[in-house]
Amino acid sequence: MSLTVGEAQDRRYMAAALSLSRTHTGLTGTNPSVGCVIVKDGDIVGEAVTAVGGRPHAETQALAIAGEKARGATAYVTLEPCSHYGKTPPCANALVAAGVARVVVCLDDPDPRVAGRGLAILREAGISVETGLMADEGRRALAAYLSRQVRGRPYVTLKLALSSDGMLGRRGAEVAITGENTRTIVHRMRAESDAILVGIGTVFSDDSDLTVRLAGLEDRSPLRIVLDRRLELPLNSRLVTTASIVPVVAVTDPFCQDRVGDETKLRALMSAGVEILQAASLADLLENLAKRGISSLMVEGGAHVARAFLDAGLVDRLVIFESDAVIGEGGLESPVTPSDIPSGFHGVRAERIGRDRCFEYERGF
Repeated sequence: MSLTVGEAQDRRYMAAALSLSRTHTGLTGTNPSVGCVIVKDGDIVGEAVTAVGGRPHAETQALAIAGEKARGATAYVTLEPCSHYGKTPPCANALVAAGVARVVVCLDDPDPRVAGRGLAILREAGISVETGLMADEGRRALAAYLSRQVRGRPYVTLKLALSSDGMLGRRGAEVAITGENTRTIVHRMRAESDAILVGIGTVFSDDSDLTVRLAGLEDRSPLRIVLDRRLELPLNSRLVTTASIVPVVAVTDPFCQDRVGDETKLRALMSAGVEILQAASLADLLENLAKRGISSLMVEGGAHVARAFLDAGLVDRLVIFESDAVIGEGGLESPVTPSDIPSGFHGVRAERIGRDRCFEYERGF
């Protein structure tokens, strides 16, 4: 069905607001990265995204840019304007005070402090309010925030790099499977995540520092988490030796009876800056992370960790990079391949990256 001119314009401006929102993904703390575009007589007179750290909010910044031109204008916002007083006044009130005539909202805010109150403030002031425009795109852009608010756990992305014969690597040896372009994309994915997780086996085999190593993005390295039930994390590993710079959490099993790390090891890890966290299950761990304000988690662990998250039904997004390399005998088989995707996931992207291919799948809320 064809769109009217007005409908097409609304979609174009909301798409611009969504594009803005994605520019600060992973940078706004516990607040969602919201985009706001203010339009008057067909011209954009103000636009902004939630600032790094979460404040100021998008609406107040966009209104400040628009100034008097906001009066009688239409505001396109990717998430319902807030209605509660925190460190800043409510954005819904700011839109009312600016004299905006119409507000188009992509998604309602599930935060119980808002949850329809922002829309009510606008309507009570006589502002025309429309909701749900490009809601599917909005749910993708704000998936991490929505997951923490609605499900009480971070949005989990499982990243896997496979050889053409479905292997994650080779036993007892570190193997570079994908190319440089793919590795650049993986670092960008890290930069957009609140936390990154691996198993202790990956630490033993790769000894990666799990940081962002792209020029200009070094300060966006996420919290680093290691599943280490027996407390075996080596004191000379890159994770431990850099823990005072980029935080590291070692997750142990409180019911593990054969823990290797003694009190001396425990004190040494903590002295190096490693936090020791006990969690009885992956679900318990994710709940703990959500309470800390962690909205997005990238899982980069090996086959065992990947299978554990998949079996627990805790993977929301699956990103598979497949190269043309062949591992052959002695390879570590991946628990999932592009030809064998678990039920419940649907494909959202397939593209070639140099000599590699990327397949992305999502599972809805």
